[in-house]
Amino acid sequence: MTQAYRFLSQKAANKTRDTLRHTSRGALRHLSGVALLALAACSSGTTSGPGGLAGGAQGDAAHSSRVGVLLPLTGANGPLGNEMLAAAQLALTKQTGTLAPPAVDVHDTATAGGATSAMQAAVAAGDGIVLGPLTSTETGQISAQGVQSGVPIVAFTSDLAQARPGVWVFGITPQQQVARLVEAGKIEGRRQFAAFLPATPLGRAMGDALIHACQDMGLPDPQVVYHPNSPEAIRSGLATLSAYDSRVTTASGQGNAPASDLPADLAAALSSSSKASSAADAQSSGDPKAVPPPAAGAASATASTTPQLSAPPFDALLLGDTGLELKEVIDALKADQVRSTQVRLMGPGLWSAFSGKLGGIAGAWYAAPDPQARTSFVQQFAARNHRVPKPLADLAYDAGTLISSVHAATGGAGYPTDILTRPEGFSGVDGSFTLSPNGQVVRKLSIFEVQPGGGARIVTTVSPRPAAVTPGST
Repeated sequence: MTQAYRFLSQKAANKTRDTLRHTSRGALRHLSGVALLALAACSSGTTSGPGGLAGGAQGDAAHSSRVGVLLPLTGANGPLGNEMLAAAQLALTKQTGTLAPPAVDVHDTATAGGATSAMQAAVAAGDGIVLGPLTSTETGQISAQGVQSGVPIVAFTSDLAQARPGVWVFGITPQQQVARLVEAGKIEGRRQFAAFLPATPLGRAMGDALIHACQDMGLPDPQVVYHPNSPEAIRSGLATLSAYDSRVTTASGQGNAPASDLPADLAAALSSSSKASSAADAQSSGDPKAVPPPAAGAASATASTTPQLSAPPFDALLLGDTGLELKEVIDALKADQVRSTQVRLMGPGLWSAFSGKLGGIAGAWYAAPDPQARTSFVQQFAARNHRVPKPLADLAYDAGTLISSVHAATGGAGYPTDILTRPEGFSGVDGSFTLSPNGQVVRKLSIFEVQPGGGARIVTTVSPRPAAVTPGST
C-alpha cells in the first residue's frame, strides 16, 4: 500500500536540498507505482529528526522532524495526488537560515491496504507529522492510529466530522465560509440573519453553521428553512420565510381588518404558495411549467397596482443553491420584493466559479480565498513544474508552509501541539489560518461582492487583502 519515497537521512544532510530539487522535478513525472514500491523496499527505517525513533513509538513522534505525506500517487486520483505532492514539496524544501528542511517520506494511499497501510508505514518510519490523506473516509481510517501513535495529522478533507484533537480538517469547509460571512455581516451592522437552503448535505451543513455562528457572535437565532429542489417548493418556501402575505396586507392598508379564524402564521402559510407562485411564474420564462407572461398592457397594469412592500423580517439571507435552482431562487426573491437595498444576500464559495453570471443578485456576498494572494505561489510552482497548479494544490502548499514554519520555530525538534495551534496562526495562499486544539481550522477568507454586470470584487471594508505568501513564510 505504502511507498516510502525518502529523501536523504541526516547523515547526508548537506546533500538534502539538491536531492529535493531533483526529485520534485523528475520523480513526479516519471516514477511509476512499481518504481516507488522498489524504493519502499530499499529504504531503511532510520529517522533523521531529533528524537525520532524507527517504529514510531507513542510520544517519540512529537520529537521527530520527519514529515509523512499521504496522497494517491497512482490510480484514478494519481494526477491530483502528484499535483498536491509537488505543491507541498515546494513549501517543504525551503531552507530557513542554516536549518536544513525536514526529511520527507511519501506514502501512496492508492495501493493495496489504502490509507491504513500508508499510515502504518508513516508511523514505522518515525514521521513526526502527517500531511493527508485526501478524503474524509481515508481520514476516518487513520485518525485513531495517529492519535494513539502521537503523530499529528493535517488532512485535506473538508468534512468537519473528522476533526478531533490531533487531527485537523484542513480543507475549506462550509462552516468556515458561513462563519466568515456572519462576521462580515455583523461588522456591516446586520443583526437578523435567515437562511433559505437546499435540503442537501451542503445545505444542512450551511444551516447548522449559521446557527452556531450567530450564537458564537451574540446574534439572535436565525430562521433556517430547507427546501426540496422544485420550483414550487422554492417559491412557496421563500414567500413564507419573507412573510410575503403579511407584508402585502400591511402595504394594502388592511392591517386593521378583522382577524381570520385561523392563526396568522397558518393562514399565511396556506395562502402564500399560490400567491407567490403566480408572481414568480410571471417572471420565470425559463420554467417549462410557467404561465405565459402577460401582454405588455397587462404587465403595466399589474406593475401599477402591485404595492411596494416593506422589508422582510431579516436583513441578511444565506443561500446555498447553484445552477437552475439558484435561478428559481432569484426569481422568487424578485417576486417577494426581497431587495438588495434592505437585505444582504450571502452564498457559498462555489459562486466564485460562475460569478460572471450572478448579475441578477448584485450586492450579494460570498466568502472565498483571494486569488491575488496565490500569485507568488503560482509563479514558483510553474517555474519548478512547468505547469500552472490546480486549485487544490493550494491546500497542500499551505500545509507545507505550516510544517516549514513549525520546523523553523522548533529548530527541527518536532511539531508540538502548542506551536501548531499558536494563537497568531499562519499565513497561506488561501488566507491566514489558525489550527484549533479541537481539530478545526479557522480561516480568514476574503469577502467578495457580486457586481451589477456580473463578476465580483473584494469588499475591503470587511476583508482587507492579505499579504502575498512565499514558501517558508510564517
